Amino acid sequence: MKKVLTILLACCLLTLSLSAALSEAAERASREDRLSVTQHTATIQGKEIDYTVTAGTMAMSTALGDYDLFFTAYTLNDVEDPAARPVTFAYNGGPGAASAFINLGLMGPDRLSLDENGKLAKVPTGYEPNDYSLLDLTDLVFIDPVGTGYSRAAGETDQKEFYSYSSDIQSVGDFIIRYINRNQRWASPKYLAGESYGTTRTAGLCDYLMGKGFLNLNGLMMISSINNFASVAFTDGNELPYAGFLPTYAAIAHYHGKVADPYKGMDLEEYLDEVRGFAGGEYWTALFRGSRMTQEEVDAIADKMAGFIGLKKELILKKNLRIDMETFCKQLLADEKLVVGREDGRYTGPAVEGSLGSAESDPSATTNAGYIEAIRDLYTRKFQVQTDLSYEALSLSINAAWSSPEYENAILSQEKIIHDCMSKNPMMKVWVICGYYDQATPFFAAEWTYSHLFLDSNVQDNLSFTYYPSGHMFYQHEPSLQKFRKDAEAWYQ
Repeated sequence: MKKVLTILLACCLLTLSLSAALSEAAERASREDRLSVTQHTATIQGKEIDYTVTAGTMAMSTALGDYDLFFTAYTLNDVEDPAARPVTFAYNGGPGAASAFINLGLMGPDRLSLDENGKLAKVPTGYEPNDYSLLDLTDLVFIDPVGTGYSRAAGETDQKEFYSYSSDIQSVGDFIIRYINRNQRWASPKYLAGESYGTTRTAGLCDYLMGKGFLNLNGLMMISSINNFASVAFTDGNELPYAGFLPTYAAIAHYHGKVADPYKGMDLEEYLDEVRGFAGGEYWTALFRGSRMTQEEVDAIADKMAGFIGLKKELILKKNLRIDMETFCKQLLADEKLVVGREDGRYTGPAVEGSLGSAESDPSATTNAGYIEAIRDLYTRKFQVQTDLSYEALSLSINAAWSSPEYENAILSQEKIIHDCMSKNPMMKVWVICGYYDQATPFFAAEWTYSHLFLDSNVQDNLSFTYYPSGHMFYQHEPSLQKFRKDAEAWYQ
């Protein structure tokens, strides 16, 4: 009798287990893609094109859990051979940023309305046709990682599970594979385009897609690149950012007319070549030698720094030749009671307490609200996306909760990942795009990172750099955006 009861209990437990599994499966099956498909026409570079927009969420169930990932796909109509048509997957960074910025600022057929100074043209803001869009060159799929845009965890999955380096890569990578499979794009040339932390995601995605999806990419577009976080971390014992930021300080000082007289009339690129030589030569040696330098040697370095970056020699000496970004932002225009922008040092704002104060916000980050307002209008009115969710364009809470457990006791550096990806796929191009006035991801720091890939000669030529006289969001400077469009035409060929 006892044996029979044991068997009956086991059967009951098995039945309950199967019932729970079936219930969970049914719940997942009931989650469906929620897509809005609309038709549009645009004129790009003088040519009229018809295109389809598919905007909505794809219901994903993976090892990470359940999530509904929001994306916006722009696909050209009436293409003779869709398999030959390139497709570019694009996203912003943060972490915690949706793709509104790279979409409405750079690549999409609609562009945030800005004035000639890169400021919001009106309030409430709006968007206008983007003559510099890449849609005639490539189909575009803009991705909002979980927690951003309209993307959310689903069911009982904790949304915080997606707020880490590896889970972010996996969740976005699994979506890319699913999208390619469902839309029959395996034969298409495939590209990734990331901005800021999006370039960190891009390097990780390239590795993930090659490993899990056996998916070879044709190119990586690295906009305002950050692939070694030691290069921007002003922490005790880390000398790298002092040299990495110095040419950007010099570019900003040159723009504001604060450099020594012999440099004021110099062409910017010629001037920066001289600064690069100093930053990677005498200055780097001085950082390495530390207190072993004589006072005469220290004075000589301080004199050169003052001439290049526009700060007082006394301050440079007080800081032991080491100028962090906050000090530079506050002190360059301290006599005018102004601070310079982090994302774009051309912009200035009032200092709260003169030379020792700080701007109430980054004076170069005043367009964020405009992007958020415009993208919400674009989705709900033009693309007919129906949702009660709030579009999360820039989440500081996600940024604060972000973790990189794989690098808990190490620096998040991706030189080896990028080296391996380029070596395994020797036809893949990598395009690093920098703004001269960007203090969020300085161009010389990016040069340092990519000079440490140690690529074989057969793939070295696949790596290219382009610089624009703008900031972190270089495309807010229309002359730079115009030049980017021509550069992109050549890159996609």
